[in-house]
Amino acid sequence: MDGTTDTTQEWGPFGRPLFDDHSARALSRVGVVDVGSNSVRLVVFDGAARSPAYFYNEKIMCALGAGLSETGRLNPEGRERALSAIRRFQEVARQICHGELTAVATAAVREAEDGPDFCEEVLRETGLKVHVIDGQEEARLSAQGVLLGWPGSYGLVCDIGGSSMELAEIDRDTVGKRVTSALGPLKLKDIKGGKKGRRAYINETLDALKEEMGSQRNRLFLVGGSWRAIARIDMYRRGYPLHVLHEYRMSAKAINATAEFIKDHDPEELRQKCGVSASRMALVPYAIDVLKGVIRRFKPHDIAVSSYGIREGMLYEQMPDRLRRRDPLIEACRFAEAKDARIPGCGKVLFQFIQPLFNAANEDRRRIIKAACLLHDVSWRAHPDYRAETCFDYATRANLGGLRHSERVFLGMALLHRYRNKYEGTRFEDMFAVLDDKQKKQAEVLGKALRFGAMLWMDNSADTGELKWRPKKRHLQLTLPPTAAALYGEVAKARFQSLLDALNATGEVRISK
Repeated sequence: MDGTTDTTQEWGPFGRPLFDDHSARALSRVGVVDVGSNSVRLVVFDGAARSPAYFYNEKIMCALGAGLSETGRLNPEGRERALSAIRRFQEVARQICHGELTAVATAAVREAEDGPDFCEEVLRETGLKVHVIDGQEEARLSAQGVLLGWPGSYGLVCDIGGSSMELAEIDRDTVGKRVTSALGPLKLKDIKGGKKGRRAYINETLDALKEEMGSQRNRLFLVGGSWRAIARIDMYRRGYPLHVLHEYRMSAKAINATAEFIKDHDPEELRQKCGVSASRMALVPYAIDVLKGVIRRFKPHDIAVSSYGIREGMLYEQMPDRLRRRDPLIEACRFAEAKDARIPGCGKVLFQFIQPLFNAANEDRRRIIKAACLLHDVSWRAHPDYRAETCFDYATRANLGGLRHSERVFLGMALLHRYRNKYEGTRFEDMFAVLDDKQKKQAEVLGKALRFGAMLWMDNSADTGELKWRPKKRHLQLTLPPTAAALYGEVAKARFQSLLDALNATGEVRISK
């Protein structure tokens, strides 16, 4: 070895590092093309490096793997559509990306006898090199995509595509055993013997996967469009108020209930009400049979939907370890504050100021409090009459990783109280049912603490004063430096009293010497 490293060998199909400087915390716009068995998608990432936003996201349902079991070749119509889509993606990327696209292809292209010819045609027509990855690599990248959104997670990742299904175990930040199978819905459609033959094939395949993977009775992470379609239908069946698929939780009982619900309803009517495409809805009955089988064998204690998969796994692959260890929620909120707040840096000052009110909070709650402080001023450009609603919308619908649904609503409710004393009468009341009364009160206290604290300085280096909270006596003391005494005006006094009312406490204000 001469001490040098071939970039192509080091980075495999990714071509080059996404981070020219590993200390960078922001991505230049990076484009990834995922050539799947059912869809072809372009995603362009941008924003906070540890929690990148989807700057651009476009999907074409091509069904490249349709009929592959019978013909051994890619679906001709799908092949034409895929090539057309990739031509478009190259032109889009030329206009908005800062570098070349990275493209990977999965089960259909790797299994089809004309897969290599298709890749050559793409290269010839568009100049884009498509890297065909095997099932083990697909499983690994999907698992790493889950780790992008859930750092430190453990459990079993189940990624279903059109022509294959992969399983991978994760433990903290490590991907362990992984297997691949031909349990994709497009493959299952072609199984001979009708429902009985298909059921026998699913059972035989899953038994073999269980034997290879061993016991996995932790959380089950679901990756893939067919799983997300099932989750949408489950949300509709339950009347669930928050329509964010990432981190949506289901139980084995709920999956079984949704399977029966699908059988009892007209597929066309159901797909329209749930916002599922016709081509995806046609695959749902096959996918849900597989999911029920996975659950019966692995008996997960919890089932979570992940919107992050192979594309995000490709991004995670290239992150330095110290970047991987960062909290995606806090990184996204820091990025939002730096980009949109009037005075970037005030979030940290505000967190330090209100912290005495939350000394008893556990680490999970403290990170949500920190996120609220960072986001407390990012919606200032909204019309004053709608700032509270804009804040709530941002917290509950933004692309924020590392947040349970209850935490999204808690964060949104706290930010709503940053601009509004009461939450009653808003259009979000159905979502508040996700929280219990204690959580609602905690969110109100946090929001009113933000609302008051933001009155006491206009500079992130200013001396804001100090809060001293005595929870047993229900007493809050505010000590202000002489330089801040004038800031404690009429509106600030009213907001301090509102905070005291939320705490059910008495209070006093002192001016230090």
